[in-house]
Amino acid sequence: QVQLVESGGGLVQAGGSLRLSCAASGRTFSRYAMGWFRQAPGKEREFVAAISWSGAITYYADSVKGRFTISRDNAKNTMYLQMNSLKPEDTSVYYCVQAEGGVVPGTAASDYGMASWGKGTLVTVSS
Repeated sequence: QVQLVESGGGLVQAGGSLRLSCAASGRTFSRYAMGWFRQAPGKEREFVAAISWSGAITYYADSVKGRFTISRDNAKNTMYLQMNSLKPEDTSVYYCVQAEGGVVPGTAASDYGMASWGKGTLVTVSS
């Protein structure tokens, strides 16, 4: 059974930075693509970024491209999201998810299945 635990969220001023981490356990981390999604109150969960099993291929939502960087350390079973130049509209609960294969399956939450989601970490960006 996959377990994903996010950390690193908090309160930051606009223009600031945060680094989120997602620690994974339960199956061989290096075999699976990973992703970050976020969900603001009253809104649907939206794609942020994803990374292939090796880290060689990454995808970003247009809204975060150039500001956020996704990475992974397979030796530590951990994925990261470096968030720079944060904006108030980045305020959300951020979730990590593990795909069912090594290739990024898509940018919809439904592409990742139901089982392998973390519980989220809250990021609040003040103006």
